Amino acid sequence: MSGISLEQQLTAELNRMDFSKILIEQPYEYKSIFLNRIQPDKKNARFFPAVIIPDQLAYQIAYKSLSKAQLIERLDCRDTVVIGKSCIVNCFHRNSIEWKKANATIASIIELAANVSVSELIQVPTIYPVENNNYQLLTGHRRFFALVYTNGIDGAAHFKVYNHKPSLPRTKQFQENASREDLPQYGKLQAFQEAMQELETLSSMRQRTEGKGLTVRETSSLLGISMGAFDNYNVLTRYPAVIEAYQNGNSIPFIAMKKIVVTEEQRYRKKIGQTVLNIEHKRAVNKRIQDVLNNIKPTASPEKKKRYRLGTVESPELMKFILSENLLALNCGVDWEHIDWNHPKAINEAFEQVIHFIQENSLIK
Repeated sequence: MSGISLEQQLTAELNRMDFSKILIEQPYEYKSIFLNRIQPDKKNARFFPAVIIPDQLAYQIAYKSLSKAQLIERLDCRDTVVIGKSCIVNCFHRNSIEWKKANATIASIIELAANVSVSELIQVPTIYPVENNNYQLLTGHRRFFALVYTNGIDGAAHFKVYNHKPSLPRTKQFQENASREDLPQYGKLQAFQEAMQELETLSSMRQRTEGKGLTVRETSSLLGISMGAFDNYNVLTRYPAVIEAYQNGNSIPFIAMKKIVVTEEQRYRKKIGQTVLNIEHKRAVNKRIQDVLNNIKPTASPEKKKRYRLGTVESPELMKFILSENLLALNCGVDWEHIDWNHPKAINEAFEQVIHFIQENSLIK
């Protein structure tokens, strides 16, 4: 199934059910599943590079029988997070951005694990079957890692098990994560982009079969968010500088970040005198946003000098005429009373018209 494209999967689903039910009719049941039969989704926005270890090895780490250096050499797990029963080790380079981000996730997993150890999860992770009687994690990666930390890889837990892989898995993931306040902004924006790729494919298919794509209202409804929230996500994913800022640990609230983006767009539109921004304009806006987020003040560009180019004078007679005669007195069709003398282009065009008039009327002696 892994080689089947999203469009092929959606075609099969739409042959079985009505378009409006594609995200509703997803049969499932609740089951108790051993954790060692479940694999995290490495492409999920909530995933962080974890190496899940057997309980015996986790015991050695937890009781200091194995050092971090020995662990990295044994498992070749540099730039990952090793996790098992009662142990979790950050193997990223110390003080790197990735190390700091992993530490934040580790802290939230340990906190959640403390709750799991004394009470059941209110909302269990969701999974679906894959090859060899195993399962793929769909939603609830942090909860899954908390279960591994609490119970060990040989433990079991309750899961919401879909009968088969959902039609729009990234959209399902976004639906669950969008309303949660505890999730990092970067993960939310990445999940939105991935969900939108699925919905754009679905919209194209509907356009071909029904003659109309998804409306904005239908798209926001499928994502499980309001029209206002949908607009916020669209604005925040418009420029790479915003995504990179959140990826690097920036924690500006979405509303404040949206204001920065909209303000820089308005300023640039005013500067260029256009309302529609093309690709080059958006690159310039992206650089402006990047500078604002990095506290880089824009350097004042020097005022562009006005240049008057009066063309080429081709004969000494013409040059003598220009220097000795009153050109403004010639009836050459130039309205000298209303010409903008501060506008080089207007002056240059007027001079060309004068030269043409002199030559056409044989005024040179």
